[in-house]
Amino acid sequence: MPVQTARRMNNVPRSFIREIFKVTDNPGMISFAGGLPSADFFPALEIRESCVKVIDEEGRSALQYSNTEGYAPLRGFISDRYRAKWGLEIDPDQILITTGSQQALDLIGKVFLDEGDTVLIERPGYLGAIQCFTSYGVRFVTVDLQEDGPDLDQLAEVLRREKPRVYYAVPNFQNPSGISFSAEKRKKIADMLSEANTLFVEDDPYGELRFIGSEIAPVRCHASENMLLLGSFSKIVAPAFRLGWVCAKPEWMHHLVTAKQACDLHTNSFAQRVVYRFLHDYSIDNHIAKIREAYGIRREAMLKAIGENFPANVHTTRPEGGMFLWPTFPEGTDTMALFDRAIERNVAFVPGAPFYVNNDPQGFRTMRLNYTCETPERIRDGIGRLAEALKTAI
Repeated sequence: MPVQTARRMNNVPRSFIREIFKVTDNPGMISFAGGLPSADFFPALEIRESCVKVIDEEGRSALQYSNTEGYAPLRGFISDRYRAKWGLEIDPDQILITTGSQQALDLIGKVFLDEGDTVLIERPGYLGAIQCFTSYGVRFVTVDLQEDGPDLDQLAEVLRREKPRVYYAVPNFQNPSGISFSAEKRKKIADMLSEANTLFVEDDPYGELRFIGSEIAPVRCHASENMLLLGSFSKIVAPAFRLGWVCAKPEWMHHLVTAKQACDLHTNSFAQRVVYRFLHDYSIDNHIAKIREAYGIRREAMLKAIGENFPANVHTTRPEGGMFLWPTFPEGTDTMALFDRAIERNVAFVPGAPFYVNNDPQGFRTMRLNYTCETPERIRDGIGRLAEALKTAI
């Protein structure tokens, strides 16, 4: 008799985006599908110099096993940046370096979630979190996103009625919608959570990518109890290093470190040293400024092309930063079927369905478009191709 897989894997969805890569890997394909930063702006020469310096100055010790918590100078850099930008006092000992922020989500699932627990997410929500938390046998509840963040009346009702164990959110330029929480809503959410026995997981991979308006302080600035703060170097340095982090109070860090030791002992320590050397020797703010300028131009190119090519009854978010736009189409549109028509025209996107839970029908009339990876010229061409495919779907 064949060995059966664990029951917890029965309902875990495959990553739709990873599957899309199989059909977008050709030079003629214009892809708005991946949540990828543009390789045009990776600091390759600076990283090369940083690698050489790590080897020259630290030698073979840089190639040895390391501690689970992460490279101390890198954790110190993160701590100092939180203090300088937001006045947040997060001790380096309260920062755990993870193999991407996706591993941080998995560690949170291991440490905080039991089978049958309730997890509150945004509607639509980040599919990586949906995939991760599903493996722990949780039940999802959702709160609708408005133009300035979650519907607070809904949120209050869900917190009261469902008493979720975890509330996971992306307050800055959310994946997939691009929506950001307003400063007013962040303060109110912190106040609401102070009265709830719910862990708030504030995931912030895109916060540095603002190119319109003023930066808004994290929810963590308004409350520190029952909160975890996640960050990542993938969008501002390079994703291949898979370097993220989670900030947690000491009693939680103990369990998170134990869970990580059972997973991979420690995140790539050589990569941590290289990234720290890059951050130490070069201005990360100058580098981020270049990215912001380029992404702002590409966002404008996509919005302009959508305005010129899509039907007037298609609503598209207008984020002030980040990497994504989120069009919503009229009732009766099927973006899953539209995906196949678009691929025939060598243009790809992510249909909305994977970003929803409980077979939500809203997913079939939405899509996520990434504007960071293609040039303005290819964006205009790709949106034109997508508009042609739309003519048979609306």
